[in-house]
This record gives sequence, structure tokens and C-alpha cells, in this order.
Amino acid sequence: MPASPHITKLGIRKKLLALREQLSADTRAAHSAAISARIVKLGIYRQASTILGYMNFGAEFASELWIQQVLADGKKLALPRVNRHTNQLDLYWVDDLENQLAAGLWGIREPIVERCERLSTLNEVEFVLLPGVAFTRDGARLGYGSGFYDKLLAHMTHQPALAAAAFALQIVEQIPQESTDVKVGWIITEQETIACSAEE
Repeated sequence: MPASPHITKLGIRKKLLALREQLSADTRAAHSAAISARIVKLGIYRQASTILGYMNFGAEFASELWIQQVLADGKKLALPRVNRHTNQLDLYWVDDLENQLAAGLWGIREPIVERCERLSTLNEVEFVLLPGVAFTRDGARLGYGSGFYDKLLAHMTHQPALAAAAFALQIVEQIPQESTDVKVGWIITEQETIACSAEE
């Protein structure tokens, strides 16, 4: 009897998180800088004037360098905040990382509601950088298990450019997919930029 997608996802998640944790801080920093440099060269990023990013936690891609570049490039930046009442992500415009963010759920820096303007609609975003644990070359994404981003993207009536930042070790051959899973169009690693739709 084949393993259920849930069990298989748990196994992949556990393995990949362990592998990522084994990277030294210096290696993660170097990889993150290389990834940031690749993202800002992407045509879909350069064309977009409104960006949804995220603040990293743990051993994932260190996003702050890229986030600072988004602001330096004169783009409007939205960042997510976990709404514990709805168990979904609310998005806020941020232009001052020092004064508009504070540690929230899991210690991730989140927008301070009183200091930021909330997005009236998700359709204001043109380019989204998604976090994740594992990805396939055709764009399948495995998140951390909470489904926050799948729920967020399900509410978008237009499709922004979806990209993901990941270390090369996070690229796997296969991830079980469910109907609610959303694929990304681009994956940026320290080694390459993968155009997923071209990998049919």
C-alpha cells in the first residue's frame, strides 16, 4: 500500500530541514547573497513594482539582504503577518524594516499593525517570493505544513509571478501534490535560476 501524501511529505520535510541545518552559517550567508543577486536580475522581478516577500527564520534563505534591495530599487514591499484569529496571512506595506517590524510567531519578524498600512486586496501584488522546505524542477513546493501560503494564493483572482528562493540541496525529484498545492514559476538557488514552466 503506497504511503499517503501526508506521510511522504513529513518524511521529505524532516530530511530536508536536517540537511539545511547542517550548512554552516557562513555557507548559508554566501548562498543567500548569491540567491539575492540572482533574484534582482530576474526580468519578472525587474518589471514588477509591487513585491510580496517574507522575513526568514531558522536555517532558510536569509531574505533580509534581498528585502533591503527591494526597497532600494524603489518598489512597494508587502510582508506577511500571521493572523491568529483567522489562521491566515494578512499582508502589510512596509518601507522601514527597523521601525515597522517586530518578532512575532516563531520569532519571525512581522509587520506591526499600528505602524503599517494593510493591503486592501492581494491583487495589488505583482511578484511573490515564497518560502519553502523543498521544491521540484517543475515548480512543486513543499512548505512547512501550515498551508498559510496555499490559502493566501487561493484568494488571488489574478496570478502574480511566483518565485521561490532555495538552496540547491532543497531541489528534489518528486513531491506529492494535492489539489490545494500551488506551483511556482521560478526557483532561484545559489547555482541557477530554474524556469519551472519550461521544464515540462
